[in-house]
Amino acid sequence: MVDLPTSTLVSAGLIFLAVALGTVSLALFLELAQERNRQRKVLDQLRSFDETLSEGSQGLFRGAKSARSRMLQGIAARTPAFADLELLLQQAGTSWTMEVFLIASVGLSAALGISTLIISRLWPAAVVAAVFGAMLPYLRVRGIRKRRLGAFEAGLPEAIDLLGRAIRAGHPLSSGLKMVADETQEPIAGEFRRAFEEQRFGLPFDDAIVAMADRITLIDVRILVTAILIQREVGGNLAEVLDNLASVIRARFTIRRQLRTYTAQGRISGYVLAVLPIAVGTIIFLLNPAYMKVLFTNQIGQFMLIVAAVMQIMGYIWIRKIVNIEI
Repeated sequence: MVDLPTSTLVSAGLIFLAVALGTVSLALFLELAQERNRQRKVLDQLRSFDETLSEGSQGLFRGAKSARSRMLQGIAARTPAFADLELLLQQAGTSWTMEVFLIASVGLSAALGISTLIISRLWPAAVVAAVFGAMLPYLRVRGIRKRRLGAFEAGLPEAIDLLGRAIRAGHPLSSGLKMVADETQEPIAGEFRRAFEEQRFGLPFDDAIVAMADRITLIDVRILVTAILIQREVGGNLAEVLDNLASVIRARFTIRRQLRTYTAQGRISGYVLAVLPIAVGTIIFLLNPAYMKVLFTNQIGQFMLIVAAVMQIMGYIWIRKIVNIEI
């Protein structure tokens, strides 16, 4: 674990770079090939749009097929987790496809696992590093989705106000969606534009807005969609309902900010407790490597490290659950 020759470190670094760069190159090449394939399909659909429309087709978008390969289509049909992963990629708004995501996960897992095995000569450490590498793309996509949903939620009250003003001005609800798409910023503009385009190309309006609620898993969006569906079914003053909904969302934002202020001490305590053992262990290792070497080479020490890591993760998750109050 310690006093490794320079050649070993260089070899591990070169292997990591080679595998990582090869994975990125393969992912980019696959993404480029799929993008060209999608463009070719769209051009073919546009050229044959007049014929398909005259033959009673249900619309351009309904005729579109999945960009997944046949092998992944078969696996996805038997594995519900693939559908959840596809929904995650859509919610994050990334250009990644399922194939690119899987290649990135496998490549980073192999790169970190092999490099850690060369440096540490410990199979448990290599397995942990490989699992961490495989989780990196997933954690990255989840972080992007969290920021995107946060931005959507922050701009939703203004979008609802704009929709209500459009209805008061006499515009139909579909035109209100178009106005929100044109006058707001991403990600709100993209989602409302997609709902408007779907209903414009033949999808029923109710199905289009329900699909938006399925993509954006926020309680406020579900309330908005429910209000619109009820109004279309039984009637009522939709503009007033939208105004009340925007006020409720703003009130929830105020309460949430207050809760973050009240729970700031608990969150900081969780961060300190998670980082402190790692920081202290690193400092002791740098000051006296021989003293810490037993912890990594002895079987009892390795077992203690694994137990400590598991308990540390459980404690951090526990603190996060306590201070994370849903409103």
